[in-house]
Amino acid sequence: MTQPDSTSSTVAPNEEAQFLPTDRLQLLIDALIADDRVVIGPTIEQQAIVYEEISSVDDLPRGWTDVQSPGNYRLEKRDDDTYFGYVVGPHSWKQFLFPPLTVVATADRESADTKWSMQAPQEDPLRYAFLGVRACELAAIAVQDRVFLQGPYVDPVYRARRDAAFIVAVNCTQAASTCFCTSMNTGPKCKSGFDLALTEIDGGFLIECGSEAGAVILKSLETDDAGSRHHDLAENAQQQAVEQISKTLDTGGIRDLLLGNLEHPQWEEVANRCLSCTNCTMVCPTCFCSTVTDVADLSGDHVDRKRQWDSCFNIDFSYMNGGVVRNNVKSRYRQWLTHKLASWHDQFGESGCVGCGRCLTWCPPGIDLTEEVAAIRLHDLRVPPEGSSS
Repeated sequence: MTQPDSTSSTVAPNEEAQFLPTDRLQLLIDALIADDRVVIGPTIEQQAIVYEEISSVDDLPRGWTDVQSPGNYRLEKRDDDTYFGYVVGPHSWKQFLFPPLTVVATADRESADTKWSMQAPQEDPLRYAFLGVRACELAAIAVQDRVFLQGPYVDPVYRARRDAAFIVAVNCTQAASTCFCTSMNTGPKCKSGFDLALTEIDGGFLIECGSEAGAVILKSLETDDAGSRHHDLAENAQQQAVEQISKTLDTGGIRDLLLGNLEHPQWEEVANRCLSCTNCTMVCPTCFCSTVTDVADLSGDHVDRKRQWDSCFNIDFSYMNGGVVRNNVKSRYRQWLTHKLASWHDQFGESGCVGCGRCLTWCPPGIDLTEEVAAIRLHDLRVPPEGSSS
């Protein structure tokens, strides 16, 4: 497993990069399957590019791209046959590492005197191979690593799945109008946190190695030495994505800006548009809110304690001591945005946003968090210190 954090590094491209012709891409999938892995990759389902189990290059969305804007997503045919000529869809890799529904404990009645025994399920996690992980998604996995692995309490379900995962990243060669990874310093180039990284260029793929496990798979493929032409093509393709990114988020002093404007009228304005539908939190690759429910069988002698995804936009999420703390949309949207962009820094030392743009695309009314922050910054209501210039 390669940990995508600030301390990890990749093998120098000029030392390890190889070229894999397009007609040999199937060899990579075959090698991962031969390594007893379940390959999860992009495929088309219900007119969207999602992540599902694949076994062939024919499962990939070859020749398709996704056109995105706030509140809008659609697929279009490309004028070429690239395999990875899209951005990101509604799915994130979070669902395979932090599953939407999982049993975290079981309890069984041992005797009539109500004596119970509890056990923690010992999951034998699938050995996933993720194919097509983008730079912003590597950053999102790093955020969840911080949440589930690097705090005082380690999540055993996440750890087991994460330890068994193999990551094949893909450098972006195009961007959507909703992308702002450059503002968050998370992309579009994959710099660390992968086992292998591909850049799709004319005639094939430049492959960079990022781990010992990646080197083993790479050696099993029929690759050619990558020359300067391959590196130049890859660099130009990656730069194309950089130049296409038009959306920005000014992160300068953003924590104090948001936490210092908790009564800003912009919160009420956005609440008038927000449906509190939870879409933004469900598609977000870093959100980790969950709830726990005890579910008994019909006999009443066995209980499963189930953890499932939840959202701070659900009114019952803030229920405590007989009442709801955040009982209106304004307070729930404010909680989400200030946590994601401000207090997340206090908890984990980094932002909870990676600039993937999913929350913009899959928001029915098309609410754009970058515009909400800009509106608050434009009319900053904080009182400047006495004697300072405003």
